[in-house]
Amino acid sequence: MSAPGVLSFTQQGWEQVLAKVKRALVYLDAACAESLHWGCGASRLLEAVGGPACHLREFEPAAVGGGAEQPKAVFVLSCLLKGRTVETLREIIGRSRFQYCVVVTAVSHAAHLTANHVPAAAAAELEGQPVFEQLEEKLCEWMGNMNYTAEVLHVPLWLAPVAPHLALTPAFASLFPLLPRDVHLLNRARPDKRRLGSLSEVDAAALPPELLLQIRCLVSGLSSLCEHLGVREECFAVGSLSRIIAADLASYAPAKNRRKTAAGRASVVFVDRTLDLTGAAGHHGDNLVEKIISVLPQLPGHTNDVMVNMVELTALQNEEKNQSMIAPGCLAQSNDTAAKALWEALLSTKHKEAVMEVRRHLVEAASRENLPIKMSMGRVTPGQLMSYIQLFKNNLKAIVNHCGLLQLGLATVQTLKHPQTAKWDNFLAFERLLLQSIGESTMSVVLNQLLPMIKPLNQRTKDDYSPEELLILLIYVYSVSGEFTVDKDLGEADEKVKEALARVFCEESELSPLLQKITVSACPIARSNKFVPRFSEGIALGLLPFQGVLN
Repeated sequence: MSAPGVLSFTQQGWEQVLAKVKRALVYLDAACAESLHWGCGASRLLEAVGGPACHLREFEPAAVGGGAEQPKAVFVLSCLLKGRTVETLREIIGRSRFQYCVVVTAVSHAAHLTANHVPAAAAAELEGQPVFEQLEEKLCEWMGNMNYTAEVLHVPLWLAPVAPHLALTPAFASLFPLLPRDVHLLNRARPDKRRLGSLSEVDAAALPPELLLQIRCLVSGLSSLCEHLGVREECFAVGSLSRIIAADLASYAPAKNRRKTAAGRASVVFVDRTLDLTGAAGHHGDNLVEKIISVLPQLPGHTNDVMVNMVELTALQNEEKNQSMIAPGCLAQSNDTAAKALWEALLSTKHKEAVMEVRRHLVEAASRENLPIKMSMGRVTPGQLMSYIQLFKNNLKAIVNHCGLLQLGLATVQTLKHPQTAKWDNFLAFERLLLQSIGESTMSVVLNQLLPMIKPLNQRTKDDYSPEELLILLIYVYSVSGEFTVDKDLGEADEKVKEALARVFCEESELSPLLQKITVSACPIARSNKFVPRFSEGIALGLLPFQGVLN
């Protein structure tokens, strides 16, 4: 095992799971599958399971159960063992013939006590893990024989380690900072309590139980990570939700006990992402990975990986109908040393250097396979990279030896050739122009500059901005503007932008999944795009929370 870090923390957790899965059916939820994807790869799990058949299944109510020849099941879950999760367990086990069930949860027993409303004082006096023990009894009951074997254990599988020093949290992808308008919702949910005036007054007691549980699950995982690192953390927070999370970690009982014996020290900084939307919405980053993730289609079920079209390495024509016939490639290459080295270089280098690094790795790989490579110096082009990649075509041994590298190479080529990449420079140019305008002009002037770019579908060319791209530009504008005075001119410009966007939304032939989330699409009128978008005060934050309003 490598030195303590986010990668070793995740791999250590998966080693505990791998020790349990021999000859078992393994059910994973999406967040744990993503942790496996980046941490050690599905191939490691399949090797540990053994047997010729694939025994991995998605954890969902409709999941196929196990027959008489599959007596063992392992469930690897990122969530609390409560509510719908327990119902799904019961449904799967009920239609199976399991005799041995193991349930692994990424949430600690202490967090489960909180979810079951056990007071902190009573929790401190408990012996064993009664919540897990009760579920073990239920598992045996559902299997139909109390003499069968059931285990419930906690393994903190909540991180997806993208690099040795960078990890993402797919299980908490929906955890979002509070917004000013949420204060009204919090007040409405607690009419008998003191009214909150602003986000700065919000504390844990004011939050809904569901959000508090999500925070406690995150705190549980953070405490486990600090335990693995052997550190006593000192927390700093910027933002209302970050302040609540930091305070909960400071008061978390298992963390208090851990800090007494921790040898090292660490500073943990929590930041509400809404305090810097410019970084997320801007195009000033000169990083190839940022562009790859932005333009290539998302890998289904994942929050932070993309699909790479692998048809170029086959005898099939690169046509849309053939792309679904070949399994897509991806960015995560947890078991390929050379590909991991390239990936980590791409994460930390600028675009130009990253493309040159891709070329260097492809040339070296082709040379090792004795492929007839023709060297060319100067600027790296997508065609040049593709010519190196196609040297591996129809050479199964070479493809297998360098599969991870070829996936990253194809991701680079497809990104460089993607129409959205050409638009990237247009975005950057316009954002720089906006920065100059904001410094020299009023907000109304800036909005009036944006207005001619808001075009309905029948007037747009491939170089014009789509509705989603317009929202990104508006987020950027309001985020970099900061505080500004609302006057008559700004009010008029704001109304013109609203009306133009309303027309664009109404005339779209089909709304993208993101726009469907922003708008109300549950009713027939909204589904036919016959709605009137309404801006709330969130537009001033750059968040543009459209809500469908029926006439």
